[in-house]
Amino acid sequence: MSRWRPPAAQSSPYITVDGYHRLEAELKGLWVRRADTVKHLAAAAAEGDRSENAEYIYRKKELREIDRRLGYLQRRMPKLTVVAETPAAADRIYFGAWVELADAAGQSITHRIVGGDELDGGDGYVSVDAPLARALLKRTFDDTVTVRTTRGETHYTIIDIRYADQTKI
Repeated sequence: MSRWRPPAAQSSPYITVDGYHRLEAELKGLWVRRADTVKHLAAAAAEGDRSENAEYIYRKKELREIDRRLGYLQRRMPKLTVVAETPAAADRIYFGAWVELADAAGQSITHRIVGGDELDGGDGYVSVDAPLARALLKRTFDDTVTVRTTRGETHYTIIDIRYADQTKI
């Protein structure tokens, strides 16, 4: 059986100012962490027999993971387009908008439409490539949107649209 997998679809090259600053901070932190890991790796290698040296094996694995992430960030960051301006039509949903939605039961949820590179599993962020974001783009107040996902259809009503104060890099 083959191990080949088709390449993952590239996410949109857009990112908010805050997201770009977080990636820059992560990149700097990884370089510091890498230097520390190399120092520990050299100390573990000096202990002798590397085949049974758990510290050496662990540090090599950690270094590979750091180098993989560094390589990804160094390739990806130059390709990103930082969206720093609020759109002229602030009553419509565009990239970077905070959107408050109400579902059929009347419960409200808030999401921010961001780039795929700044998702971290929390904060109510949703990727601009996600079905929810695609359904919301260019909509306005009181519009009802239908989102089709693997779990079925969900209907939302747009309650509020706002944009964070964004500054240039």
